[in-house]
Amino acid sequence: MLHPVQFISAVLRRLSIDTYTMLLLLMVLLASLFPAHGVASDALGQLTTFAIGLLFFLHGAKLSREALVSGLTHWRLHLLVLASTFVMFPLLGLALKPIALAVLTPELYLGILFLCTLPSTVQSSIAFTAMARGNLAAAVCSASASNFVGIFLTPLLVSLLVVRGAAGGSPIDAIVSIVVQLLLPFLSGQLLRPRIGAWVDRHKPMLRWIDQGSILLVVYTAFSASVIEGLWQKLPAPALASLAVVCCVMLAVALLLGTFISRKLGFSRQDQIVIIFCGSKKSLASGVPMAKVLFPHAALGMIILPLMLFHQIQLMVCAVLAQRYASRADQYE
Repeated sequence: MLHPVQFISAVLRRLSIDTYTMLLLLMVLLASLFPAHGVASDALGQLTTFAIGLLFFLHGAKLSREALVSGLTHWRLHLLVLASTFVMFPLLGLALKPIALAVLTPELYLGILFLCTLPSTVQSSIAFTAMARGNLAAAVCSASASNFVGIFLTPLLVSLLVVRGAAGGSPIDAIVSIVVQLLLPFLSGQLLRPRIGAWVDRHKPMLRWIDQGSILLVVYTAFSASVIEGLWQKLPAPALASLAVVCCVMLAVALLLGTFISRKLGFSRQDQIVIIFCGSKKSLASGVPMAKVLFPHAALGMIILPLMLFHQIQLMVCAVLAQRYASRADQYE
């Protein structure tokens, strides 16, 4: 008979719940039991701002210009991915409004709309494309372009779709905040890549802890503020279950549309894989820092909760899809 700890570990592996996801859940639990407030909250807020700047500086330093140039010739593919990310998803979020507001709280629906405005993931999009034997160079270019464009488009879309939560309700103010706190560190990293790029590439495993640690810190501080404002009293259990269903529906629609349109437009199998994986996912690494810049502190927990849930669902579903694509590729080789 399995020990209870071994049983739980086996279940988590079966569900593809990785260590990072467990740490995210731990941050939510810690914030719920021991929320930061007062002087501690102010200190964590300043530390979080610094950590986010460092995070985007490293993103800029890690981004290979050669990889971007090698994929730029696939402009039709990139336009389709960008359209899926910044046009299809926002329209889907608006189309789901009647259903979403019937089963979710208004605050959670704002989180859904924010989720729809975010850029694609970088690391997981590239990893799943590689696993599925897709066009890796195009995936690197497309996912990176999505994140760069998102620095400008996300605050604009947030101001249009989530007016009450945006920074001052002004797209200009939102863009200025994003530029100062995210874009400038990102561009600084890019400019310094010729000097520090080799060091960054050699220490990617270590720097990954900075990436993930920054997100964990933001999640803890965000949920701390929201818990103090009564997050769990405002969030009934049925709404949380309904949120999971809504996230599954959104991901299914994105995957089906990406598959259908890419085939209709005559893309190769390798390019279809890029469109499916890059066009269907939303970035936790970019979304959490952007939420901190764009929304009031006390509202962050409810805003990023849909993103955290969608993030885990997309990883589990896309892992299965990537394995199936790889199996089909083996059959034809």
